[in-house]
Amino acid sequence: MQRNIITINREFGSGGGEIARLMGEKLGMKVYDRSMLNCIAKQFDMTVENIERVKAQKTNWWGDFCRFYKQFGAAAHTPNRQAEVTPLSIFYAEARVLRELAEEEDCIIVGRAGFHIFRDHPNALHLLIRANRDARIARIAQKQNLSLDEAAKILDKVDEARDTFVKNVANTSRYDARNYDFTFNVTGMQIEKVADFLAENIRHKIEMSK
Repeated sequence: MQRNIITINREFGSGGGEIARLMGEKLGMKVYDRSMLNCIAKQFDMTVENIERVKAQKTNWWGDFCRFYKQFGAAAHTPNRQAEVTPLSIFYAEARVLRELAEEEDCIIVGRAGFHIFRDHPNALHLLIRANRDARIARIAQKQNLSLDEAAKILDKVDEARDTFVKNVANTSRYDARNYDFTFNVTGMQIEKVADFLAENIRHKIEMSK
């Protein structure tokens, strides 16, 4: 039986992560987000922070692809050799773990280019959560006790890193609406009500597809 998969891409500071967690509670689905990187970090013997830094690197996709598979082949003959850690090798590790998890249970996947990993999954629904820049900056400043200028700098850094990662692994823009079934600008909305609205409609969609 094909499991139901919801992928949520979100702008930093939009509240998308919180919306995902609330949806998980309302739909009875496990939510996989940044915490999943602990598993990946162990595979590469790196910290989660270092994994995120590698993912944000700008790289030539084809060159990265060739290096990864060249090293993968060499590693098959020399098990103790540690292959170079690249954005693409991390993505493949994440994708493998996510596909295994998605075979076991219905789940919500936050970020990780989930819309690309599960683009051909028959029971996957892809969402993009956005908010206006000023609203995002204000939310980051409040949650992290920062000035607006400090929050804006962090926002720009995270946005650039996420843009780069998606372009590297999916060869597309994370803002391309064609990657999603639904895009939602939550500026001025209550997070709880947004989660209620999405969960109710997704539940109805799942029930109708049975």
